[in-house]
Amino acid sequence: MLCTYTEIKEWIKSEYGLKVSSLYVAQIKDKCGIEKRLNYNVGDNKSRAPKCPPEKEKAIMAAFKHFSMI
Repeated sequence: MLCTYTEIKEWIKSEYGLKVSSLYVAQIKDKCGIEKRLNYNVGDNKSRAPKCPPEKEKAIMAAFKHFSMI
């Protein structure tokens, strides 16, 4: 089952009380090899994106399992 970033973020907020960004969800999707849509809003590679903290990564992985994505 595929779900939206908003659904994932809302589930994490209700279960863990954590606020996660779409960037963190996308980073963990990359880490798991989950396919994403093409992003047309790509930066100029001058700035670096923050890394997802371990506690939020754990919550995102739990959400992926909850939504049967992994």
